[in-house]
Amino acid sequence: MEPAAENVVDENGYDRPSKSQLKRDMHALQELGEALIALPKDALKRMPMPEKLDDAVREARRITDHEGKRRQVQYVGRVMRSLHEDETAALRTALDSYNGVNKAETARLHWIERTREKLLADDAALTEFIRQHPAADPQEGRTLIRNARKEAQQSKPPRYFRELFQWIKNADGPDTSDDEDHDTPEDSDDEDRA
Repeated sequence: MEPAAENVVDENGYDRPSKSQLKRDMHALQELGEALIALPKDALKRMPMPEKLDDAVREARRITDHEGKRRQVQYVGRVMRSLHEDETAALRTALDSYNGVNKAETARLHWIERTREKLLADDAALTEFIRQHPAADPQEGRTLIRNARKEAQQSKPPRYFRELFQWIKNADGPDTSDDEDHDTPEDSDDEDRA
């Protein structure tokens, strides 16, 4: 890889990266290391890191002293510079996918919360929700909404409020546990009414 890099000449006639470019690359790797340090433990375990980098990141998380932490973060940056290009690319990809998944999950939870507020505020919202999510049990939804409203009026702990959240969460999307019940809820509702 290095012989090909030596033959590359930029527009100024230099055959190697400028000092400024090297500094930008070093700072980018240091920022990547800081992002790794800031990750939660469970996400950190899933990152594809060499053992030396893993030890340095864990040590940086452990240190609480300001100056000591600053030096350890610089050390993490130095270890990052010793990694191969494919290792840093794998780390960036894993970190980007973690951040993307995290944002998508947060957006989904916000949608569920907004839907719950709509259902509690308006009775017509349940009809629209059931139209969009036919696998959801409308009777269970009505009961949860009624009980959540009642407990809010009586200032009780939000048990049904939380159950309503879970009901919406399970009714949303094809990847939930309701997959096997897609055909039966409508039939069972008809039988219960007869």
